[in-house]
Amino acid sequence: MENWRKDSRKDIVMVDVDALVPKDHLLRKIEAVMDYEWLYARLSPYYCADNGRPGADPVVLIKMVLLQHLYGIPSLHQTHREIQVNIAYRWFLGYSLLEEISHFAPVSYAFCKRFPPEISEDIFVYILNKALNHRMVDPSMIFIDGTHIKASANKKKFQKEQAAKTAKVYGEQLRKEVAEERRNLGKKDKDDDENSGSCTGGGTVEKTVSKTDPDCGMFVKGVHEQQFAYEAHTVCDKHGIVLGVEVTAGNVSDSVAWDAVYDQVTNIFPEVKFVTMDAGYKTPWIAKKVLEDSRIPILPYTRYKGKKDKFKPWDFTYDAATDSFTHELRHTTTS
Repeated sequence: MENWRKDSRKDIVMVDVDALVPKDHLLRKIEAVMDYEWLYARLSPYYCADNGRPGADPVVLIKMVLLQHLYGIPSLHQTHREIQVNIAYRWFLGYSLLEEISHFAPVSYAFCKRFPPEISEDIFVYILNKALNHRMVDPSMIFIDGTHIKASANKKKFQKEQAAKTAKVYGEQLRKEVAEERRNLGKKDKDDDENSGSCTGGGTVEKTVSKTDPDCGMFVKGVHEQQFAYEAHTVCDKHGIVLGVEVTAGNVSDSVAWDAVYDQVTNIFPEVKFVTMDAGYKTPWIAKKVLEDSRIPILPYTRYKGKKDKFKPWDFTYDAATDSFTHELRHTTTS
């Protein structure tokens, strides 16, 4: 007869939580480099030391959110349930095997009501500074890309609203350059009414606004699928270390949100030499700005999207003497 394994689930064992977490676990690596004393000092003004009920440990609340995002857990409620049964999570928070886990409700309250709005950015800057101090960051080449994050909003609950068109970042500079070029050619300046357009703002446009989360935007994913989402425009170095993030609604174009995240990173790291982006950022304005900053844009090849029966830009040859472009069929146009 087979000697089946006996049920040992009710055996009494004397062991500490630290011995049950693998030595190469990700949470051990994070705990080894993190220092939480500055967080206690940063958040102490938001707690009362001698009045009221004992508050939940602020570092534990922040660690619970960190666990949620590290392991892609959908909600804080689910994160709380996972912590109850996961020994590594308990060890990371500093709890024993039988200790009751702090409820998830104080986490939401702390980030919405108690903690300062910039606490998340402070934590990000602190971690980035530690990476800089250990010479782990190489900002000579940066990579910029956007990732859509599905919003917790029902895509069937929305309303149509008229919103003012947003002026493009380069609108004012474009008008100045056009006016200067017209004066150089001996032409009159255009009126402001003629210059008004998509790049200068003005007018209104119909937008789909969620009733659940008005800050998100309707993102068209494929031909038939639509969903409310946000987009995180992220900049990282060649080692994958995040240097900057700009979060926008999901219906904001990559090229529109580019200026904010590019300026944010280049102001902190002026030594950037190469800027690598995907086709969503391939616009004349972005290429022009990067080149004017004495940096090299690296963009993918995209097929020509114009009409086939029209002249192609590469069919023309530039003549510096006359400041004009000449086609092989002797068609000439000024720059």
